Amino acid sequence: MSTALATSENTTYYHGFQVTPHAENPRLQVVTIEKATLENFIEKISEWGLQALEYKPFLRYAVADKLDQACDYELGKLLNDIMQDRDRAAFLLQADEAAQEGFVDSDEQRDFFVILSTAISHLIGLPNFDSMYGKYYARFTVKNVDNSDSYLRQAHRRMELHNDGTYVDERTDFVLMMKMDEKNMEMGDSLLLHVDEWQDLAHFYNHPLAKQDIVWTTPPSKNINYEIKHPVFFEEDKNGKPHMLFIDQFACPQRMQEGLYLHQMSVSLENDSNCFNVRVKTGAMLVVQNHCWLHGRDKFIANPGLKRELLRQRGHFTQK
Repeated sequence: MSTALATSENTTYYHGFQVTPHAENPRLQVVTIEKATLENFIEKISEWGLQALEYKPFLRYAVADKLDQACDYELGKLLNDIMQDRDRAAFLLQADEAAQEGFVDSDEQRDFFVILSTAISHLIGLPNFDSMYGKYYARFTVKNVDNSDSYLRQAHRRMELHNDGTYVDERTDFVLMMKMDEKNMEMGDSLLLHVDEWQDLAHFYNHPLAKQDIVWTTPPSKNINYEIKHPVFFEEDKNGKPHMLFIDQFACPQRMQEGLYLHQMSVSLENDSNCFNVRVKTGAMLVVQNHCWLHGRDKFIANPGLKRELLRQRGHFTQK
């Protein structure tokens, strides 16, 4: 465990950052990095640009180590403690107010955000290749008008609660979602629901179809040319509690019972009062343990100038 410098009310202080439970749900840990820490990190990685990280995968671990150095090697320990603890298993990482005031609307700033997210993802695991974007991360933009083949970029509807990695044949233990930039935005908060707080969990987990294979596929934009089969409740954790893999868009039921089971599950999740909203600031990232948290996004208020750029990394935990 990381050793805290001090604790005051709900805030715990470490070298270069502090942690507090989120106001809407104390499971979610808010990790705030100090401006001086980020400046130290920037100085330590000044010789490496984003292209270098894309071309040389080992440099991704080097930048992770530099960020951990800037926090006296307390940040990596804490983030792994959070992610391996089912009762928490999620954090919102952001810069302090002084650092946020220095953020600018530029390509250089957004490149730094990619590098920072890379440091965080490599402190907790290893990102998988993202076929949609063709790199170990994906960047995409939500605008007022969209003609895409999934709900990912559609601004004016709620993106329902789901797990990532349902349609790939690789493990997806964590999801990192970072806000790179936004303009003319109202609403559009992230949505979270912990599996253990889903009020109908017992009903669906004990259902005859809970552990039977479902077919999962994906639209052309994902660049995945195969289908996969697995149950919604595909495994249990070390304490025997369920891990989920569910998304309503890409499930392909083969018979009536499967279709109704999945439909009723989706309705239950969308109406669960324990789902809560999380506002993510520009330059901040939300990181969740993918199998015990469901995530989604609230709809935006229409605006002709609406634009939000997001970054995503999805990957698996690695042995330290």
